Amino acid sequence: RQLVGARAPIVLVPLRGDAPLAAGVAPGLAEVGAFLPYTPLHHRLLDAFGGPLVMTSGNRSEEPIAARNGEARERLAGLADRRLVHDRRIEARVEDSVVRWMAGAPRVLRRARGFAPDAIELPVEAPPLLAVGADLKNALCLAAGRSAILAPHTGDLAHPETRALFAETRAALERTFRIRPQVVAHDLHPGHHGSALARAMRLPRIAVQHHHAHVAACLAEHGRCGPVIGVAWDGTGLGTDGTIWGGEFLVADLVGFERVARLRPVPLPGGDAAVRAPWRMAVAHLVESGLATDRIRDVDASREAVETLARRGWNAPPTSSAGRLFDAVAALLGVRGRASYEGQAASELEALATSREGPGYPLPVAESEASALLELDARPLVRAIVEDLDAGVARSVVAGRFHAALADAIARACERIRDATSLDAVALTGGCFQNRWLLEGAIAALGAAGFEVLAHREVPAGDGGIALGQAAVAAARSGREA
Repeated sequence: RQLVGARAPIVLVPLRGDAPLAAGVAPGLAEVGAFLPYTPLHHRLLDAFGGPLVMTSGNRSEEPIAARNGEARERLAGLADRRLVHDRRIEARVEDSVVRWMAGAPRVLRRARGFAPDAIELPVEAPPLLAVGADLKNALCLAAGRSAILAPHTGDLAHPETRALFAETRAALERTFRIRPQVVAHDLHPGHHGSALARAMRLPRIAVQHHHAHVAACLAEHGRCGPVIGVAWDGTGLGTDGTIWGGEFLVADLVGFERVARLRPVPLPGGDAAVRAPWRMAVAHLVESGLATDRIRDVDASREAVETLARRGWNAPPTSSAGRLFDAVAALLGVRGRASYEGQAASELEALATSREGPGYPLPVAESEASALLELDARPLVRAIVEDLDAGVARSVVAGRFHAALADAIARACERIRDATSLDAVALTGGCFQNRWLLEGAIAALGAAGFEVLAHREVPAGDGGIALGQAAVAAARSGREA
């Protein structure tokens, strides 16, 4: 239905083992994006070729689509052998939307053509406001009254071209919907490009913590104000304590939140360098688990030096990131030691988990005396994974048990939080919940424990939904102050 519907998104579909696809199409993944022709040009190309075509958008990764002939010649040089140009002006650069069927429903991973800028009804009244969104997978949001206008996917704000597209999109939406913002919402991190854009607008500002925005986006999509238990798992986000969060359990409503549980922090050796080098996180988790690191090979820096960083905390800030735990396990299993795009290691680890035989690994949930938070301790999990690998257990089984362990631990942590708060609704949000096995496993485990589960459908669970959450929080706080 998604493929043939009017919105015509890219739909992720299972890749058959005998599929006659080139090796360079979705390497290491178990699904491929498919779409049917939705423009006359698509039909002409397919009719002329007589078979399926491998397609990609006219842009470099996380940069805007080239919308002018000269721009395409300059920016796409080296990416294509030929260019088909046109004398018809492109007025709006819009990516294809991406949808994936998970947990019994189609779920939007990238919201763009066909979905945006459809209005989303807010559960609270909003003053005219702009939410700038996240730096990665950016999509801004305008809101006024009970309507939020989540813009199409913009890209990575680190690129000047993307920031220019942000300004174009903002101006076009303000003109189309006749909204002149009086307030701007942005991320808590002062060094983000989005925060700099917000400061430049010279409007009253509302800073929203990254994971609170994730939970608020899920609440807003479901027309709820909270409170709920929010499970926000992703790669990174600045916490209110100045550390790097990413494996969070929040008791949250649209106005505020309390952090009540987390993944036990581990060092992030080399800081941001670890994001593109999952092997570094494997070293950190081995060090934390009291295990030798010499099983990590084929690395792009000195393993011994990275081990020293992890042991001594030099240039290795603590992080509670779930995304970095996925990276570590992917590297331990030999799936991915170095990544060329965000989330690559986790995606390939998910694809490997074709078997979910046996119980999940131990992932204890206990109160930390140091932090007074519940903590999910990954050290026993890492030791069990290494033991299975050394015993010759199939990597697909290890990957499956890893996912099962996370889903089970999420449910157990939420039960502990319910005992303390009496809350029985859980919002699952953050980029990690675009993983099929984590989402479906967590929904099943939470459902069996008697929870109501809120999960994203029309709004991305990842950073593409952050602006909606920022807008909902800003609206709720503005209403309270009024």
